[in-house]
Order: sequence, then C-alpha cells, then structure tokens
Amino acid sequence: LIIRNRGDFIMITIRQPELQDAQKLWDMMNTLDGQTKFMLYEQGERPKTIAPQTNFITAAIENRAFVLAAYDGEKIVGYITANRGGTKRNRHSAYIVTGILSNYRGQKIGSRFFEKLIEWANMSEINRLELTVICSNENALALYKKFGFEIEGVKRNSLIVDGTFVNEFYMSKIL
Repeated sequence: LIIRNRGDFIMITIRQPELQDAQKLWDMMNTLDGQTKFMLYEQGERPKTIAPQTNFITAAIENRAFVLAAYDGEKIVGYITANRGGTKRNRHSAYIVTGILSNYRGQKIGSRFFEKLIEWANMSEINRLELTVICSNENALALYKKFGFEIEGVKRNSLIVDGTFVNEFYMSKIL
C-alpha cells in the first residue's frame, strides 16, 4: 500500500506481526492512547507488559485469533485484532479492536484491514463480527458501515472521557 504522509509517498506493509514485534505493537498502542479519546485506555494507563500482545500474536499464528499490523518500515503504525469466541456457542463470532496512528489515518489502511479481516472470517467459519465504537467517532462509523456493519444498539454511559459519560454503538456484521 502506498500512502501520502506529510507530503511524501511512503510504502506501508500490512502483515501479521511476528512474536518479536510484540514490543513494537505495545509501543504503537501506547502512543495511540495519547493521540485519541476514542480508544479504551487513557495515556499511561495501559499495563506495562507485552504479554497481551505476545499472547494475541501467538493466538493469531495458531489461527485462534486474527491480528494484522501496518508497518512504515520497521515501525508499527496501525493494527486490527479479532478475538474469536472461546466456547461452542460463540465460536462463530469474533470481537474486533482496531487503531491507527493519527498521521496515518484516512489513507486506506483501515479499509485494507477490514478486507483482510473479512477474508479471514470467511476462511475461519466466523459468521458474526462485532465491535463497539464511541457514537461521536464519525470516521470509524463511516469505515464500519462501508464494510457492512450495522448498529445493533447503544451502550449508554459506556465510558467516561474527560469526566463526561459517552455512549457507544454496538455494531455487527453477519457474514
């Protein structure tokens, strides 16, 4: 994927991260926490361990989950994860989390992530993809709707951002 970033054209590689990328993934997520109010963690709140990233990458390697990262050279600039249900009754569904650093948004990285996610879901017998999104996150809503996600409901007072309750939409796509 070739994108324009600060006037320059750069090559973005989208691939599954390797175990040795766990620290880079954590660094990217920690940076993202300080760039947006649309993610769960606030700046400095993320646990200071790479164990969750290592576990997720391992699960993806074993096809129990899905994770992709966008790389600008060696630097991770975005990610998407899908965590498959762990029981017989919800194994057909996967919960999605995604984020892209501010300088890289609006460059089709999110679209590429969702194209690959849907391919994985179809090959992995996933029939339901789901996520939550803060109701005021118009760019994310547009991306999700573009890929066929529909609003199922509103999680009222779901999060507190800057001392104010905010609502989230619960969205899904049935494949």
